[in-house]
Amino acid sequence: LMPVNQLVNVAAHLPEMAGKHPDTPAIVWRSGRAAGGRAVYSHLTFQQLDRETDCYAYGLERLEITRGTRTILMVRPSPSFFALVFALYKVGAVPVLVDPGMGRRRMAECLRTIEAEAFIGVPLAHVLRILHPWAFRSVRVYITVGRRWFWGGPRLRDVRLEPWRPYEMAPTRADEPAAIIFTTGSTGPPKGVLYLHGMFDAQVRMLREHFAIEPGEVDLPTFPLFALFDPALGMTAVIPEMDPTRPASVDAAKIIEAIRDQQVTHMFGSPALLNRVGRYGEAHGVELPSLRRVLSAGAPVPHVTLERFGRMLTGDAEIHTPYGATESLPVASIGSREILSETREEAARGGGTCVGRPMSGMTVRVIGINDEPIAAWSDGLALPAGEIGEIVVKGPVVTREYVANEAATRLAKIPDGVAVLDHGEAGVERAETFAQGYVGHGGPTLPGVAVWHRMGDVGRFDEDGRLWFCGRKAHRVVTEGGTLFTVPCEAIFNQHPRVFRSALVGLGTGAASRQRPVMCIELEAGDDGRDKPGLTRELLEMARNYDLTRSIETILYHPSFPVDIRHNAKIFREKLAVWARKKLRIANGE
Repeated sequence: LMPVNQLVNVAAHLPEMAGKHPDTPAIVWRSGRAAGGRAVYSHLTFQQLDRETDCYAYGLERLEITRGTRTILMVRPSPSFFALVFALYKVGAVPVLVDPGMGRRRMAECLRTIEAEAFIGVPLAHVLRILHPWAFRSVRVYITVGRRWFWGGPRLRDVRLEPWRPYEMAPTRADEPAAIIFTTGSTGPPKGVLYLHGMFDAQVRMLREHFAIEPGEVDLPTFPLFALFDPALGMTAVIPEMDPTRPASVDAAKIIEAIRDQQVTHMFGSPALLNRVGRYGEAHGVELPSLRRVLSAGAPVPHVTLERFGRMLTGDAEIHTPYGATESLPVASIGSREILSETREEAARGGGTCVGRPMSGMTVRVIGINDEPIAAWSDGLALPAGEIGEIVVKGPVVTREYVANEAATRLAKIPDGVAVLDHGEAGVERAETFAQGYVGHGGPTLPGVAVWHRMGDVGRFDEDGRLWFCGRKAHRVVTEGGTLFTVPCEAIFNQHPRVFRSALVGLGTGAASRQRPVMCIELEAGDDGRDKPGLTRELLEMARNYDLTRSIETILYHPSFPVDIRHNAKIFREKLAVWARKKLRIANGE
């Protein structure tokens, strides 16, 4: 593990690449179309991008955006986005990144808690600021990327200084804040996750080593935040032509066009995006021989999606499904060949989704399910292989805290050390220090004290040391007959050819052990919904063939599940539960 006082800045990878590969494209984007519709591309080399970030860094420093300045960044994927992020890293500022699709009010509430001092955004982002001034009272510097409307402050072109001269980046340490990234809020309010420079550096090393990524590769990152790893990994980033908040609606032809035109070797896509592109590829007989690997995360990837997309790959290329979360990424990984040849049958029988073995440097355990804070780690918490429990992880990429949310931090983190402090009337012992000597915003520093992150997921280990994901802890359904977990139960229903996806929810306002399990079904696209009573009988008959689904006796059909904005794949089961409750009340004449 990296010493906490070691100098490290994630932006240092950029000038290193500029020195080794100055003329290699760092960012590529479609700038137009020629006669006949052929795409025309523009690019910035690593040297050009490095110099752009230097010019921006001087301008940011002139505006007093410097080491430690929390800076909200709301800019679409573009060359400016890359340049601004790395310029912020170079000056030692802390970019704050939030999903715009979570809704204006929710986004404003998240940003209020951060108490940022600077704001850089496109015009629509500034409209949010004007409409919700209470959320931005701490902000003192406003920069507009694009046309400035009816507000003041500098524009981005005013920030960039000419001519270029080298910028000496801030001597940040491994334990210094590097960024604040918000969770999707799929099982509660979004939370600001504090990243440190050492964590980013560890992520880069783990991704490079595990997936054998080499400098000179070309990436198509359809999730903007993952694009930021590319310059550090020495990969060219091809900015996809898509709305990053709607991956399930992507134009598959444009994704395939970019892969072919730029000879993309590496690609990240949510399961929803892979499903759409895979269906297109299957229908048109597409092959993508340049791709060496595809990564997909955010939710379990259906086996049929792995098969469809996999048919476009050639040679040794395969789809990897790394497991992790905003608070800890990556944790584990598995390839599609192992999934389709070894684990798919057990998954179809309700075994969960196999997410592979822990990455090098990561320690993963399964503990008894507990909804309360855990004061300190004990090896006695761990369950034996085969038992389903709560997944907890420890390692160099595990974040230590949520910003301005001590309650959430106490609930999600388990200190692995002896330094504790009585915490209020509840008498909860809370470690005052976190992993590798970092405590965040206050408290003493005690080197050697580590922290476990509670993933909020349930799962199990098999006898081969592979981790199986069984759903979110908050989504488990506790009935009189036992506890039902979403992913294993849903796998049974997903076997029916008319089912696109299913979602288990629990209804009941009484004791938690008396919930009523309800299975919500979304039919395949194009299904006309004929003979739903007959389909319901077929699904219930399937359910009765398995012990874990035998108690499910209620089926409801939903036209289109509500899903997260980041990956369009995580199902908002809380919203489905409200819908199901209302649907059943109407059916019962209440």
